[in-house]
Amino acid sequence: MKKFLLLALFFSVQSLSAQAARFIYQVSMKLDSTQRGDIKTETAILDVSPVKSVFFAEKRIQRDSVFARARQTGGSGFDRSQMENLRSNMDYVVEKDFANGTKTFTGRIARNQYSYTEDRPLEWTILPETATIGAYKTQKAETQFAGRTWYAWFANEIPFQDGPYKFSGLPGLIVKVEDSKGDYSFDLKETRKVDEIQNVSSQGNVLKISREGYEKQLENYRKDPVAAMQAGRAPGRGGAGNQDPNRRRQVESRLKDEIQKNNNPIELK
Repeated sequence: MKKFLLLALFFSVQSLSAQAARFIYQVSMKLDSTQRGDIKTETAILDVSPVKSVFFAEKRIQRDSVFARARQTGGSGFDRSQMENLRSNMDYVVEKDFANGTKTFTGRIARNQYSYTEDRPLEWTILPETATIGAYKTQKAETQFAGRTWYAWFANEIPFQDGPYKFSGLPGLIVKVEDSKGDYSFDLKETRKVDEIQNVSSQGNVLKISREGYEKQLENYRKDPVAAMQAGRAPGRGGAGNQDPNRRRQVESRLKDEIQKNNNPIELK
């Protein structure tokens, strides 16, 4: 509580409006609907400037840093086990352009990266309920989005009409947002000043696509992950399709097991 109070005093309305700010959230996820007690947690970052924001997993930046060092050293010291530990359940980036009101989602499916513009507006109902969260006095709001009912608590004193993931449009920063089933929750834990927002680079080409097209690609991957992985591999390179049958079956079994355990996505429709 003391840390939150100090931060709240440090970040006055004037200072936040004049520069970039970093909001660090703890994200809780129940990815497997058959294992309700298995809660995955990660740290995510929302960088906000007066003109745009970007939301990404902390592990994404850590992975990019490892790759950058490997390129500088010609691959010397590259630790694959370290990369495995940096795998994220939020392998996506959400950018919001405040000038034109667009939200751009960039995510990876198999070996390809896709980007689409979110076309579903958020329609909030502001409720009378209030709560103190950390150092902030917040008010509750409700919306229906992507097959879930979401409840958000926003702080008027933080002058950004933004929040984690695709959530935005309330008269103050979203300090907490969770769905009605308790499957997903984003909770603000820390606030910092930064000189500029993070540039989250993408490895390789990003294919621009419609939201419906992205969902179709995701559906195809879930049906046959090995085929999707092979389709995304450059010609002449080894892959699941060029492996011996036993190895291919092992890869297919592992991918299908991962998909089966990730049966509760944040967006249901």
